[in-house]
Amino acid sequence: MKHLQGLGLAIVTAAIAFGFAAPSFGMPAGAMQVIGKANPPIGHYEFCKTYVSECAATYKDAGPLDLTEDKWRTLLDVNYTVNTSITPMTDQEIYGVEERWAYPRTVGDCEDFVLLKRKMLMQKGFSPSDLLITVVLQPNGEGHAVLTVRTDRGDFVLDNMRNKVLIWTDTEYTYLKRQATDDPARWVKLQDGRATAVGSVSQ
Repeated sequence: MKHLQGLGLAIVTAAIAFGFAAPSFGMPAGAMQVIGKANPPIGHYEFCKTYVSECAATYKDAGPLDLTEDKWRTLLDVNYTVNTSITPMTDQEIYGVEERWAYPRTVGDCEDFVLLKRKMLMQKGFSPSDLLITVVLQPNGEGHAVLTVRTDRGDFVLDNMRNKVLIWTDTEYTYLKRQATDDPARWVKLQDGRATAVGSVSQ
């Protein structure tokens, strides 16, 4: 009950603090900078061989999502729902292998959380061009995956390590690469303006 009350308060507080002025034109100030092509993580490459239809470029990039108050609440709800219904476990613990991307049922690692959030948001009408799996580095140097939601207010991050949805510049991560907006099987390299770390993570 406390968790639900906290969620309700968080949604109300976030909605009030966020504000909903008219969207700005051009590239949002909070958008990540794409600087070139990148190789897909091996886990996503294997995932696409299994879920071929989900990695097909069957849509066009219509530009960043128009982030309304209703959509903001949906982002908060999906992030919280998945974070509290899936128990974090490594692929080694679940499957006995180092890396496997899959839709979780009760347990999963960071990529699995991202896949489920992306799927749920698409089912709620969000465009896949705005729901981008993203590879980052944690401050300790370990790789991690989050879901970037591209909006007219900037790029927001859905993370299994926190229930709060933050704009990417407010997180502690170094951003390396993410899915392309026009092709879910293609990946692009990111320039993290807060640091010069550029590279790739195989996982």
